[in-house]
Amino acid sequence: MCGIAGIITPNARNYTSEIKKMTDVIAYRGPDSADHEFFDHAALGHRRLSIIDLSENGKQPMFSSTKNECIVLNGEIYGYLDIKSQYSDYPYKGGSDTEVILAMYQKKQENLIHELPGMFAFAIWDEKKQELFCARDRFGEKPFYYATGKNGEFIFASEIKQIIASGLVKPEIDKAQIAYYLKNGYIHPHKTIYKNIFNLKPAHTLTLKNGKIETQPYWTIPTETSQLSLEESIEKFRYLLDNAVKKQLVADVPVGSFLSGGLDSSTIVAVASKYKKNLKTLVYGYESGDLNEMPYAKAIADKYETDHHILLDKKQKISETLQEVYSYMDEPLMDSSLLPTHLIFKEASKNLKVVLSGDVGDELFGGYSFYRYNIDLSQKGFYPAYLSQMLLMASKFKNIGTERQHRAQYSDTIDFHQNKVRNYFSSAEIKNLGLTENIPTQDFSFEPTGKDFNDLMRIDLEKYVPGNMLLKGDRTSMYNSVEVRIPFLDIDFAEFCIQLPWQYKVNKTEDKIILRKACSQMWTEEIAKRGKNGFAASVNEWFKETELQELSINLLENRESFIFNYLDFNEVKKKLNQQLQHWSLLVLALWFENNKKILN
Repeated sequence: MCGIAGIITPNARNYTSEIKKMTDVIAYRGPDSADHEFFDHAALGHRRLSIIDLSENGKQPMFSSTKNECIVLNGEIYGYLDIKSQYSDYPYKGGSDTEVILAMYQKKQENLIHELPGMFAFAIWDEKKQELFCARDRFGEKPFYYATGKNGEFIFASEIKQIIASGLVKPEIDKAQIAYYLKNGYIHPHKTIYKNIFNLKPAHTLTLKNGKIETQPYWTIPTETSQLSLEESIEKFRYLLDNAVKKQLVADVPVGSFLSGGLDSSTIVAVASKYKKNLKTLVYGYESGDLNEMPYAKAIADKYETDHHILLDKKQKISETLQEVYSYMDEPLMDSSLLPTHLIFKEASKNLKVVLSGDVGDELFGGYSFYRYNIDLSQKGFYPAYLSQMLLMASKFKNIGTERQHRAQYSDTIDFHQNKVRNYFSSAEIKNLGLTENIPTQDFSFEPTGKDFNDLMRIDLEKYVPGNMLLKGDRTSMYNSVEVRIPFLDIDFAEFCIQLPWQYKVNKTEDKIILRKACSQMWTEEIAKRGKNGFAASVNEWFKETELQELSINLLENRESFIFNYLDFNEVKKKLNQQLQHWSLLVLALWFENNKKILN
């Protein structure tokens, strides 16, 4: 796990200062070393967090055996030893997974990407072809940003701040992305908050030759439905999950796992403990109340005899933590779990370089309550247009009930999922705030129909997961110099789960059916009965903190605050009694305040 940077331009050897700035500004992503390589038309930079092959042979930028190719990689290639054996004629210098990509490239060129597993964002400069080949992993675990500089330079990086630090790009705010953020709580997963800095889509390659940029998809999310029986599916589920966790435990440094006491993290810990005794586990705990997960986590830790650590939330210094997080976040993210995620990675960094996470289980196994609710709405039926209009008119005078309101207001399951679930501001509210731009929509790699409830999970895998969840995990982990790995996103396991019939995952009353049937024997009885909690965080409680109140007053009740260059002051004030909207606006205002120097 590392950070990468590059500038492709004539006279690239003259860009030593710019490329060094780009790697210096992300020193936390790779505190072990920083290195650079220069060619006539390419400058490459790398920050290293040593995980596999800690020797000098694992350093990057890394040359191929012919010296014609040079790579910078951020990520991990799981199962790389198996791949290495398939390319055994390559003269390897060391034992890193990075070198395996070079061996593949020499044999298959750009076609290597179809065989490459893992989480990754990489760039290969081919000196002979004078061509840059880049790729990002299938789900977007690792970031890849790019831009065109003021002199026509092609610039790429792991984080947006590197492109800005180069001094070659003056960022321009995209107001449409502010609108998208207010609606969804995060920036569009295929865009950035800037008009002139771009985000390479997950499962895409990018080629630069003769100054022309070309991006292409190399994988699309499966839409076929498995024909396996439930019993056969359960057996294959166990096999693939076991294999996924085992591959992701490979490292030359200590590996631990998060453990919330929920179904997903408990499953990861149970499987990991088969292969790693005295596994270090970490839980983020609350002292009291419904959010206290510590007893459940401890039960699993005791069952598998892990080396268990608790990070206790004292419910204080929220303002301080928020400001620390936004010292490194390049874009606003309203997800309140960003703060506890940052804190637990901070704790993990004291003893670990690699942590396993149970993220993305809900999207693969049907874990969210709104999946169940959407099934219920669909089976009862959405009202036809003429009846919807009558009911919505009637709702202005009397309560017609939440469910009937939703069946009247939305046309089908996709409409409800896209425009109700995790939506924080309506289109009308966003326009009232002063943003008249159309809220961007998203193109998916498949055509959602709503006839298959797996489409709801596919939408989340292509929208919410890369736009919110994976971005949050990458930034908070890497700021604390920790690599986070997500076994559920192992490509073989994930593709299998995506293709399972939705009935094996969720119905009106049950969630995570396949996970419960395959893995319940790994949990305690109390955990098996639990619903979803996640990294819950109470924004209502947070706003009781005096320091956070003061921060909010300074940023949202001060007409001179930079956010009011984009939003209407009086309309913002009207939203401060709605806690989630208040939090969303506070995060946005803090982000603007921290970035006003580069925006002026």
